[in-house]
Amino acid sequence: MDFRTPVTITREANTIGYGQKTVFLGSCFATHMGRKFEYYQLPSSTNPLGISFQPTALARLLERAVEEKPFSEADLICNYGVWNSLEVHSSLGSLAAETTLGNLNQGLQSLRDNLKQATHLVVTLGTAWVYRYLETGQLVANCHKIPQRQFSKELLLPAEVTESLESLYELAKTLNPKLRLVFTVSPVRHSKDGMVENQRSKSHLFAGLGPVLDRPDVTYFPAYELMMDELRDYRYYERDMIHPNPLAIDFIWERFKQTWITEADWKTMEMVAKIRKGLAHKPFNPESDGHLAFLNKLREEMANMINQYPHMNF
Repeated sequence: MDFRTPVTITREANTIGYGQKTVFLGSCFATHMGRKFEYYQLPSSTNPLGISFQPTALARLLERAVEEKPFSEADLICNYGVWNSLEVHSSLGSLAAETTLGNLNQGLQSLRDNLKQATHLVVTLGTAWVYRYLETGQLVANCHKIPQRQFSKELLLPAEVTESLESLYELAKTLNPKLRLVFTVSPVRHSKDGMVENQRSKSHLFAGLGPVLDRPDVTYFPAYELMMDELRDYRYYERDMIHPNPLAIDFIWERFKQTWITEADWKTMEMVAKIRKGLAHKPFNPESDGHLAFLNKLREEMANMINQYPHMNF
C-alpha cells in the first residue's frame, strides 16, 4: 500500500538543459529552485531584484525592465536611515540613496538582459495579499518595516491576479517572443496572515492563474500540490512548521528535473555534482600521494567540463 497521494505530472516537450537559459522570479521558493540550477551550473538567473511575493509587484518589475523605466530618487524612501524602494525586496537597500539606486538599476538591467537571452521564465507566486502605501496609493512589494498604520491590507480578487499575470506575460513576450512561461504557486503557507486567510489567498492565486494557463506557451508546475499531497507530513517541514525543509525541496526538485530537465543532460549534472563534492572534500592528509592524485584527476575533470561548457565556473 502506498501511503501517499501521488501527483501525476506530464513530462514537458520543451525541456530545459545546458543549451537553454532560465529566469526564476517570485517568492523564496523560486530562489530554492534557482539554487539547484546554480549548483548544477544550468544557465540561469534568479530574482535579480530580490524576492517578490505578489503578482502586481512582479508585473511592475517586468514593466520597468521591458519598457526601460529606470528607478530615480523619487522612487526611494528612507526609513531608519536605510534607503529602499517599495517596489523591491529590502536586500537592495543601503545607507546611501546613490548606492540603492545603483543596486536597483543594475538589477533592472540584469533582469532585462537575462529575459532577452532566456528560453524559459519560471514565476512562483506566493500570496494574493497586498499592502497599499496610503501616502501614494501604491501597491508595494515590501513594507521595509515601515509602521503598519501607513498601509492598508487588501486581498487581490482573482480577476486582478489574472490582469497582473496577463500583463506580465505580454511584457515578457514583447521582449522575447520565443520565451516559454512556467508558473507555480509557492507551497509556503503565509501563516502571519492567518491560516484561513492564507487559504483564501492561495485560492485567489489559483483562480486568477487559470485563464493565463490556457495559452499554449504557458505551463503550470504543481509545487504546491506536491507539498500538500505527496509530502503531507510535518517531517518535511522546517522547525517553524511552515517552510519546506531540505528533504522536501530535494523531492520537489527531483520532480521538476524529471518533468523539465533534458534527460541527455542528467549525466552532465551528475558530473558537476561529483566535482562539487570533490572540491568540498576535506582530507586528513592533504599532502599524501593519494590526495594529490585525487586533485589532479579533479582538475582534469573540471577542465573537461569547462571545455564542453564554457559558462561553467568551479
